[in-house]
Amino acid sequence: NSMQSIEKDAFSVNQREIEAHQVNLQHLCRICGGSFKNDLYKRSHPVHGPVDDEMQALLRKKERKATSWPDLLNKVFKVDVRGDMDTIHPTNFCHNCWSVVQRKFSNVPCEVYFPRKGTMEWHPHSTSCDVCGTSSHGLKRKKQDPSPQGGKKLRIIAERARRIMYARSQKQVNSKNIMKKITNCKKIHLSTKMLTVDYPADFVKSISCQICEHILADPVETTCKHLFCRLCILKCLKVIGSYCPSCRYPCFPTDLVDPVRSFLNILNALAVRCPVKNCHEEITLGKYSRHLSS
Repeated sequence: NSMQSIEKDAFSVNQREIEAHQVNLQHLCRICGGSFKNDLYKRSHPVHGPVDDEMQALLRKKERKATSWPDLLNKVFKVDVRGDMDTIHPTNFCHNCWSVVQRKFSNVPCEVYFPRKGTMEWHPHSTSCDVCGTSSHGLKRKKQDPSPQGGKKLRIIAERARRIMYARSQKQVNSKNIMKKITNCKKIHLSTKMLTVDYPADFVKSISCQICEHILADPVETTCKHLFCRLCILKCLKVIGSYCPSCRYPCFPTDLVDPVRSFLNILNALAVRCPVKNCHEEITLGKYSRHLSS
């Protein structure tokens, strides 16, 4: 009887923990994991079912066929919510992620960016559950008495943070090198060293591809206002996925547009030296292709 009583109590405690876990999930965003408590108006949107009237009007205006949240969330964030379980996954997403979806289909300059950490991975409740044990999600931890080892722990945490930041910076450098290997455009795109004028570094960066760092060739602009060579961005979208290589904002080939004409006029008027051996003639970028073919 005592064994049965212990097992029954353990089951009861476990069941209560799972129920509490499920309640905590209702305060979190399914996509980014953020807490709805961080929103002044506590706004949230269901991940299942039809889109709201405002989003529906926008989709109709843009002649988009998707009408349900699962379709849109999968298209924008590559998150499939159709197989979600209420005991593991939140059933709502935050207004910030809603704004990302809206801006994605509005083609307006981006002021709301998706968190760099990417989408959340959700797991069943456990003894080391992040959902139930993190104070940032609205639950208070028990206060602990200060210990003499507290300072040592802080130093260890700070050192670990420095290592993580260094690893991330190295990862970004490696990522850029990988993208340059993907594009492999050294022989077809002009280096900024071919410019005949020593322009300020910021100006040179503005007329350079954000991937290969060569002078923009057949430039295109993303929804988030970043510029790339058409060939470079199309290759990267195909290999690394549907997001901007500069800021990781959702991006698809159909989103790419030509930059404004005034920018193209400035770009085409730049003087460059011909890289062909024994030529070194100075021509404007707009006439470079014609010069090569002649």
